[in-house]
Amino acid sequence: MRADGAGTHPAGPAAIVYLHGFRSSPASFKSCRMASALDALELGDRFHAPTLPPSPSLALRLAIAVCQVALDGADPATELVIVGSSLGGLYATAAAERLGCRAVLINPAVDVGRDLSPLVGTHTLFHDPSQSFDFLPSYVDELRAIAPATITRPERYFLIAATGDEVLDWRDADRLYAGARKTIVQGGDHGLSDFDRHLPAILDFCGIDAGRPAAG
Repeated sequence: MRADGAGTHPAGPAAIVYLHGFRSSPASFKSCRMASALDALELGDRFHAPTLPPSPSLALRLAIAVCQVALDGADPATELVIVGSSLGGLYATAAAERLGCRAVLINPAVDVGRDLSPLVGTHTLFHDPSQSFDFLPSYVDELRAIAPATITRPERYFLIAATGDEVLDWRDADRLYAGARKTIVQGGDHGLSDFDRHLPAILDFCGIDAGRPAAG
């Protein structure tokens, strides 16, 4: 950022990392909408959305590595926000606990034994049905190993959970993220189809002033 103010941007973290959910990808609706919103603010270079592998342990390792590379030595406590949806919300929480950064959780997975065990098998990707992957029984054990039983410093977290989530029980997340900033959507769905309505609050949690355009 230049000292004379030219080319300055609305305030915000050095890196925002989006972690997609099960069977999803960086091409998800929410990922694309976040990227577009940040592009409009000339902050697109701060946004990162990796393609996560099926193995939870490898997915978390990759997510943390992407965060560290994007930070380039900056302090994660102030310069990193991870946004995670569904299973990506679990990864975002695990990464935030390890890195000490902020995280936004959108209908996050919490009870992995109950909710993910039935998904063992072969699946296709939502955004590219020609691509498939195997979700192995050992992956459920990996999820149990990395899933935080509690969170520290609830103020680092922002939960958005829909009571109409047809995949996960929103009350699990409501309990885990006790004390965190929350938006409980009455009704809604697992994909949070009204995501655009929540984008301003997400950007605000990131410390981004979406109402002030970047100076050119």
